[in-house]
Amino acid sequence: MGSCSVALAQESPAVGREAALALRFRDLEFVPPEVQKHTLQSGVTVFHVVDPSLPLVAIHARFRGGYALLPRESYAAAMALPGLLRSGGTAGLSPDSVDHLLDFYAIQLTLGAAGESTFSSLNTLTKHLEEAVELWAEILARPRFDSLEVEIWRGRQMEDVRRRKDDPTRLAFSEFNRIMFGDHPTGWEMAMEDLSPQRLSSPALAEVHGRILCPDNLILGVVGDVPWERMDPLLERLAEQLPTCSGPLPEPLAPRMREEGGVYLIPRKLTQSTVVLAQPGGISQTPDPDYFASRIGNAILGAGGFSSRLLSRVRTEKGYAYSASSVWTTPAGYEGIVGAVTQTRAGTTIAAVQLILDIMEELRNAPPARAEVDQAVAQIVNGFVFNFQDLTQIVAQQMFYLAQGLPEDWLSIYLRGIQQVEPAAVLRVFRQYVDPRNMVILILGDPEAFDLPPEVLGEVRIWQVEGAG
Repeated sequence: MGSCSVALAQESPAVGREAALALRFRDLEFVPPEVQKHTLQSGVTVFHVVDPSLPLVAIHARFRGGYALLPRESYAAAMALPGLLRSGGTAGLSPDSVDHLLDFYAIQLTLGAAGESTFSSLNTLTKHLEEAVELWAEILARPRFDSLEVEIWRGRQMEDVRRRKDDPTRLAFSEFNRIMFGDHPTGWEMAMEDLSPQRLSSPALAEVHGRILCPDNLILGVVGDVPWERMDPLLERLAEQLPTCSGPLPEPLAPRMREEGGVYLIPRKLTQSTVVLAQPGGISQTPDPDYFASRIGNAILGAGGFSSRLLSRVRTEKGYAYSASSVWTTPAGYEGIVGAVTQTRAGTTIAAVQLILDIMEELRNAPPARAEVDQAVAQIVNGFVFNFQDLTQIVAQQMFYLAQGLPEDWLSIYLRGIQQVEPAAVLRVFRQYVDPRNMVILILGDPEAFDLPPEVLGEVRIWQVEGAG
């Protein structure tokens, strides 16, 4: 795994506080581990690191493809796919038989999905590697989609849809996404229509499986006590068992975000208000200097914890909220959003919003202090080591960079870019990409208990929650 070397402190005759303050260290030096990159006969890329410290092997599979790359009619099936791969059995094994084999060989198996990817990982004792990979291939390549398990999943999701409006925070975030992103996967929420028998049938699940879990979409990573000579034929066999892709997946569709600001109110008789405000953020994940400046700017604004301006002013100085934070998302393929979120007492709702907007405006009017930038840089750089706590993290990162089209040495590029950010660059990105006067502001709360009429923030639109009676 990665290592950081630090020189011994200079010898000093002093003791106590003076000795501690006099300590000097050489700069940390990051030495990346050796990650071998292989290509299977099927064209699948594999990242491999030998780790003989324990008789264990971890294998990670990342498939390009998720609900965001499929039509809305496939949303529920794509969301259900990972869970049903695990619980629904295989063509030759019942769900109980799969559970028995996983327990017998002490195999840890995970499956999950994000908007544009589906993933799985396998952890096994080295002595059971062949049996584990064979079972894993059976689960991934030949799922049964047991009808009882499908109905159990459907029932849980239907109950979740019914109860969604009972959680104010979740409701606020989901409705903000609907306002901001409209009919785009980022704004989708599960609905009863999605859970119809036609959209969550065995043929529908099989169709989604055939689009995603195939060799053309696959990247693999291996960490553990196993040489490549033993691992290679097992992975070749795994790739051979996966079905050929039933059709190509489209490129991710960039969302058409709401560009016009405005105030949206979801009236609820609550003692606490949830506030979400944002606008298109203008920046994606690239080596451009603006990207690195936005990371420091986001930390200074509200993502840097207690040292950030939002938390120190909204919580510590004014006592409006227990927490307030900023968000500046940077997807790899298109721009994200920039904004802030907080929860505050109903009687301080408008004051909290106004303060957040004022803090954003301050960062547009003058560069942050050098000390603020240095602190934000130090937080990110000092936390950098946590990217290398184990070899599995490093291999997973390499898989992610390949999937996102980023350079293999992206971590080094990122670290250098962060260290080069100047206060003037932070000012530049705030002036170019952040406009507090044009934010989409969603407030979920009781307007009769607000400290001021919400109209002081702009024209107010009452937002109707889908499915509300």
